[in-house]
Amino acid sequence: MSSGKQMLWWGRFDPAYSRNGVVRKHLTALGWTLRDFHPAVCAWGDAEAALRRIPAPDCVWVPCFRQRDLAAARRWCDRRGVPLVFDPLISAYDKQVWERFKYKDGSPAARKLLLWERGLFARADLVIADTVCHAAFFTEVLGVREEKIRVVCVGADETLFRPAPERASGSPLDVLFYGSFIPLHGAQTIIEAARLDPGLPVRWSLLGDGPARPACQKAAEGLTNVFFEDRIPYAQLPARIHRADILLGVFGTTRKAGRVIPNKVFQALASGRPVITRTSEAYPAAVRESEALSFVAPGDPQALADAVAAWAAQREHLHVRGQAAYKVYQSAFSADVVARQLRNVFASLSL
Repeated sequence: MSSGKQMLWWGRFDPAYSRNGVVRKHLTALGWTLRDFHPAVCAWGDAEAALRRIPAPDCVWVPCFRQRDLAAARRWCDRRGVPLVFDPLISAYDKQVWERFKYKDGSPAARKLLLWERGLFARADLVIADTVCHAAFFTEVLGVREEKIRVVCVGADETLFRPAPERASGSPLDVLFYGSFIPLHGAQTIIEAARLDPGLPVRWSLLGDGPARPACQKAAEGLTNVFFEDRIPYAQLPARIHRADILLGVFGTTRKAGRVIPNKVFQALASGRPVITRTSEAYPAAVRESEALSFVAPGDPQALADAVAAWAAQREHLHVRGQAAYKVYQSAFSADVVARQLRNVFASLSL
């Protein structure tokens, strides 16, 4: 326990974002008192913190997506002898060069972005990675020393995402994708898989929004087994998951897609629902071997269609897969696991 310890969360972050919300709940449970600092200008956050006379905490935590806050946070921490932890979740270089293709790999703009991000990551005393694959990426591409990286999985908010009874078997099998329509998720692959459906009583449901949704809707024209649903409030997601029989993960072919375990997979497993997703070494071996998940080749609609058809043909076994889903979540990603990983972070800092 870190009873009595003070932590300053630094940056213009969203506390309700899944990763932040889960980590903050765990930190509070571990005895940390959290305070938030949202600088008006990221680059001058240290000056603002000084003017506001923010007292020195025991640790500063820069949460996900806040690379731009690191330099100022580092300067402020150095003046006060406070350790700095960075939980990036993603890489700006990876996103702009290898996922969105905004800059050509090897171009001057890409090299400049890489040098900028490498310099920022080097400023943290510890860097948090959500998967072992991201940990390797941070070392191999961003130059972070292995001894400065700790893995803390994302997990799920267990006050929301909990098991529920299986659905009645008389209705069509509901195969649910939810999230953003972006390359990482590979929603187009889902549409193409639905087109290959051999005629089983399966409803392919796609919930959410994003830049690729219009193209997916156009591609689905004429398909009577595909249904689009508008984005819903976060608090309503558990109920929607419980109305589904199978949850879909991500099927993108980007490098990042092979390094992540998306929020929806943690949430589905915590809810006792089996998952079909793309192959990835990010999952622990015990998870990859569980019957709760089926892994298919990325960007392969035939493989996805075959996996759904195989599970649909054994619908009576889905409840067993659902039980296995919750079991594997408890062993690999539960609150106890995340808490243990966080304790390891602070032990490294002698906190």
